[in-house]
Amino acid sequence: MSMFSLCLLYTLATVAWPALAAPMGGPEPAQYEELTLLFHGVLQLGQAFNGVYRATETRLTEAGHSLSRYDQALGLLGQEVSQGRDAAQELRTSLLEMQVEEDVLKLQAEATAEALEEVAQGQQALLESMQQLEVQLRGKWLGHAQQEFEVLKAHADKQSHIVWALTGLVQRQRQEMAAQQHRLRQIQERLHTAAHPA
Repeated sequence: MSMFSLCLLYTLATVAWPALAAPMGGPEPAQYEELTLLFHGVLQLGQAFNGVYRATETRLTEAGHSLSRYDQALGLLGQEVSQGRDAAQELRTSLLEMQVEEDVLKLQAEATAEALEEVAQGQQALLESMQQLEVQLRGKWLGHAQQEFEVLKAHADKQSHIVWALTGLVQRQRQEMAAQQHRLRQIQERLHTAAHPA
């Protein structure tokens, strides 16, 4: 029984007690049955108040638990939002780094292509010189011309090897650039997905 019910019961008892103790010849003596009904009503009222108090206390406890769960959910949501922002920032940083790498690779590929073109032109000129020497050697077999021919031939072989190596380098750079562009597209898609969730 709650404190309020006890106080109410005590107040009613103190009011009713003098009526019980009054002499029998008073103006309107309270009947025993009426006092019993009064006490019974007070007890029922106290029990009702006690039930309301306990129900209210239970609701307040449940509301406190709900608020606690709500606070936890908000905290987790805040962490997820923060992690999403961090991940998006990391992706942007990676994207910038990869774009810089792609720019460097493009510059390297352009420089290599230019060098390769120059070497190809040099090799073409060398082949033409060799053909001229070969024509001269057919006409007359001179030791000095033979030696010059061998030097040019060795130089042509060296140029061919350089062209072959540069061609392979250009192909590798193109493959790296293609892979880099693929990774950039993936990162851009992830950034777009993170910025516009479904």
